[in-house]
Amino acid sequence: MPLPLPWQATAPLSRADLRTEAVAGLAVAVMSVPQGIAYAMVAGLPPAMGLYAGAVPAIVGALFRSSRLVVVGPTNALSLVFATAIAARADDPVAVAATLALLVGVLQIAAGLLRLHALVDFISAAVVTGYITGAATLIAVGQLPHVTGTPATSGDIFTRTGHWVASLPATQPLSLAVAVGTVLLIALLRTRLPRGLPALVVLGAATAASAAFDLRGRGVTVIADLAPVPVGLPPLTLPELEGSLALGSVAVAAMVLSLVESTSVSRALAAQTGERVDVGRDFVGMGAANLAAAFTGAYPVSGSLARSALNHANGARTRLAGALSGAFVLVVLLGLGPVVDHTPVAAVAGLIIVVVRDLVDPEAIRSLWHSGLSDRWAFAGTVLGTWMLPLDQAIYLGVGISIVLFLRRARLLTVREFVVDRDLHLREVDPDESPTGGPGRCGAIRVLQVEGPLFFASASELEAVLTETAADPAVRVVVVRLKRAQGVDYTAGRVLARIHDDLAGEGRHLLLVGMREDMMRRLEDIGVAEAFDAEELFPTQPGWFVAMNQALEHALDLVEAEGPGHAADCPFARYLEASRATP
Repeated sequence: MPLPLPWQATAPLSRADLRTEAVAGLAVAVMSVPQGIAYAMVAGLPPAMGLYAGAVPAIVGALFRSSRLVVVGPTNALSLVFATAIAARADDPVAVAATLALLVGVLQIAAGLLRLHALVDFISAAVVTGYITGAATLIAVGQLPHVTGTPATSGDIFTRTGHWVASLPATQPLSLAVAVGTVLLIALLRTRLPRGLPALVVLGAATAASAAFDLRGRGVTVIADLAPVPVGLPPLTLPELEGSLALGSVAVAAMVLSLVESTSVSRALAAQTGERVDVGRDFVGMGAANLAAAFTGAYPVSGSLARSALNHANGARTRLAGALSGAFVLVVLLGLGPVVDHTPVAAVAGLIIVVVRDLVDPEAIRSLWHSGLSDRWAFAGTVLGTWMLPLDQAIYLGVGISIVLFLRRARLLTVREFVVDRDLHLREVDPDESPTGGPGRCGAIRVLQVEGPLFFASASELEAVLTETAADPAVRVVVVRLKRAQGVDYTAGRVLARIHDDLAGEGRHLLLVGMREDMMRRLEDIGVAEAFDAEELFPTQPGWFVAMNQALEHALDLVEAEGPGHAADCPFARYLEASRATP
């Protein structure tokens, strides 16, 4: 896997192109600063760690991912997941964050090398939307105490909301004014300034007002009260491995969420640019970025939809823009730490509420709510899971719901019945369909075509269809065509053998037809062929329906042997006569 260098592009970069890359990187850095501070607060970490997460990890992610435009850094959803683990170990949150970054990085690299990114295709959009909606609501509720300047508490969303409502009489008016003013001013400036600038301008104004009017002395909490932002490059950190197993559940949940999040971002941008994205390689790159986070004082990162979209909107074409965004954040850390310390926490809370509003997509919710009962259940179940369970468990709940929905909808086997149409040709119908327009179905002989994989997961479906067909006492012979079936394992093979033995015990017959050479060998290897007589097996032969016609001839002979004239009215007899008459 060659290293994708940041200056590589579809064509050599001119001076104007380099300027465009630098402008895009600066725009992303402008957004990264306020978002990094806000997301670190969501995770319950010192604000500086949000800036660290947008620095070196962003550079490493830009160098190693296949997608040129995806920007790596802290994200809302991952911050919420880590808040659960960090709150449980409040004695040393920085060490917990570094250990989590190491675990997530290792898991992501392993998942990328093993090509496990394909799992994302089995997580439904309803579950992802439900998780984002529920997590966004949790974020907003978690910021309400910062908005009103009242004490916060932990617990599920209902506990937090109840505690906040009870504390409203102690609201700090100045904090409330700062938060509400932040929300309104960002909304106003969004109609006038490029994307990313409104948040920086408003936080800058709030910071300047805090320093000029001593808002801290007036009871407004500022960043310095939580944890001052140090001046200088990110520190080198060494993750602690002791107790890392206790964080395994959170790390796996973060890996799954990051897989969904970063893959969605990569595919969304690729759909607009036509870029070919290797998602497995992207995930290895994400793992490398998380390893960088683990050793540079940051916490786990993922692909950011907002910053990646901004990167693309500003004309970025190469990885250089993403790498420069991390470099610009390093410049901020070298000189602006003391300035950031004056930022009111209420202003950051207002920014987070604005970002949360952007996360919720009412149109998507409305569409999936009208798309069917299963999507509604998936969405509602995942939302409730995020509200009532730790977020790592909520992710597992969402994945479980996706798997259940997949298994309910997936027809591993397609089984259709052959009947005779008015032109005396074989026609496929569903087994429960009443054939019309021709002689139709033979009462004594039923012919089923099985299409799909014959393995343990489809064995019960195969058994159900064959048992239902054999439940009709008038049926004397069941013919199963396996021409379109793939493989056969021991479990599915035993189903065929058991149905054969059950029918034989009643003086009836099961014939298998259309087996390819590999399937015949497999039936012999697992001992299924031994349960059948040689004249009950009709492997595929050259020519159209040759083996099928031979099986039908034998089936008619078996029916006729029970009494002269029993097969005379069978539509398959007329079909065979017409087939023999046709040159």
